[in-house]
Amino acid sequence: MKVYRLSRAAYASDLSGKGASFKGARWNSAGVEMIYTADSRALALAEVMVHFTAAMVPSDYRMISLEIPDDLSIQHIVFKDLPSDWNIFPYHSSTQTIGDQFIHENKFLILRVPSAVVPGDFNFLLNPHHPDIKKISILKSEKFPFDKRMFH
Repeated sequence: MKVYRLSRAAYASDLSGKGASFKGARWNSAGVEMIYTADSRALALAEVMVHFTAAMVPSDYRMISLEIPDDLSIQHIVFKDLPSDWNIFPYHSSTQTIGDQFIHENKFLILRVPSAVVPGDFNFLLNPHHPDIKKISILKSEKFPFDKRMFH
């Protein structure tokens, strides 16, 4: 399976999850390391764009393509198991609890969750502490120029 991550160039090869742990996000609390990836380049872009304004179009991003062997463990989150506030902004602790539990239990390498930004698409959250993390490889890291028209 191929997944994608849009990241600042300085962190393009970093699969530690430390970046997500600084402030926390939808699926992890502050202090909990997690790697956010998407099932397509377009979703990776959308997930990052919601945090920018026209005044802060970044110039140092890279699109990272990751290869995850198909036989690795995936935990699927289905809509009926999600709290009613799962897709609100700002993030609610209910989804952070789900992600934190996924990391702390350490049973699965991957947590498949629905995207709050693009309904019908999925994010794949990676546990950097799972022993199978070393089986994930970075296939490609490409400079990613943002089209300024997206910010009008």
